[in-house]
Amino acid sequence: MPTALARVLAHALALTPMLWLAHDAFLGQLGADPVAELSQRSGDWTLRLLLLTLAVTPLRRFTGWRWPGNYRRMLGLHTFAYACLHFSVYLVLDLGGYWAQILDDIVKRPFITVGFLAWLGLLPLAATSNRAAMRRLGRRWGLLHRLVYPIAVLAVLHFIWLVKADLREPLIHAGVLAVLLLARWRWRRRR
Repeated sequence: MPTALARVLAHALALTPMLWLAHDAFLGQLGADPVAELSQRSGDWTLRLLLLTLAVTPLRRFTGWRWPGNYRRMLGLHTFAYACLHFSVYLVLDLGGYWAQILDDIVKRPFITVGFLAWLGLLPLAATSNRAAMRRLGRRWGLLHRLVYPIAVLAVLHFIWLVKADLREPLIHAGVLAVLLLARWRWRRRR
């Protein structure tokens, strides 16, 4: 498959959940609490794409395939887009843009605190996900982008602390992250 076509398909796949969400919102099919549904689905896809982004390197190392590396930046930027949607739903639709309430939530509600910190951490990663930033930052670029690992921990923690009853899904995400972190740790230890 030509690279251009593969990239278009990858973008289309990454955008499909967002388009489905827009479709459901437009048709009024988000249930009794549309804001909560928008928040939940955008957050779910943020975390899924973040874990998929983190899975690229272990997949390359364990299989010897090079092609997944071609999609890591794209996956990371889509992760950031979903994170921005998730934060925007909270900021605009849930709290109506009241900054005093937002700051109060960040200080008083731990799951909001870690979610906000994760989103803030993604900002410099998205802003420096280009060749010019790589050249400008040199070796520091790699150090900066290693922040994705603690950001992922914060994102999983956000999900775990958010859920009040059934922890199965957050714990599955935590398990996937633990496997990815273990794979990275084992590879780094061997070097």
